[in-house]
Amino acid sequence: MTHIRRQRGPASGRALPRDNERGFTLLELLISFAILGIIVVIIAGAMKVSIQAVSRGEKKLASIERFRTSLNVVEAQIQSQSGLTYDDNGERKRYFKGGHESMQLSTNYSLWGGDKGYVVVSYEVETDRDGKQSLKATETMIGMDTPRETTLFDLMDKIYFEYFYKGPTDEKGTWVDSWTDDVTIPEKVKLHLVAGERDFSIIIPLRTAAYQNATAAPPAFANPVR
Repeated sequence: MTHIRRQRGPASGRALPRDNERGFTLLELLISFAILGIIVVIIAGAMKVSIQAVSRGEKKLASIERFRTSLNVVEAQIQSQSGLTYDDNGERKRYFKGGHESMQLSTNYSLWGGDKGYVVVSYEVETDRDGKQSLKATETMIGMDTPRETTLFDLMDKIYFEYFYKGPTDEKGTWVDSWTDDVTIPEKVKLHLVAGERDFSIIIPLRTAAYQNATAAPPAFANPVR
């Protein structure tokens, strides 16, 4: 049997520890914990940045989706303008009223009910303390007195409407900033949504305008847009 002799130190006579039997010193442990702490801080920071980026991305996507949905609703309501009238002291008047920062119309497309019955919807531009504008929609079912409200667009620098008028003898039409005539309705409505230097505008034709305006007298209004 082969015996392994343990090497002894020259002075103390004690056995010398092998290299693989040595433990960590306190300094080495402190350095290791410091490095580990730095790694944890770096990973935590990276995770925080990633979570914030994902959150910002989700909010931006939600904002874009809301903008698109609101635009689709406004377009559907204006296109489905029904041209209904009401009695005003024995005089028949249309629900349609157009201002630079407001508009009212009757439509068979509801914000809440879709294609279910006729409603009167009013759009009104509101400005907050910071100068940002939003478009509020108020909808009332015809024959009922309980309105419902919602905000369609917000945080815009400017929101306004324009109305297209073309007289019987006009070769080209004109965009005007208000529509006060009770007999006819505009052929098209333009909605402006301004954010910074970007002016996002959409032209929405009114399906019933050509038929309803065919036999009506030309309106005596309007203020051309400059």
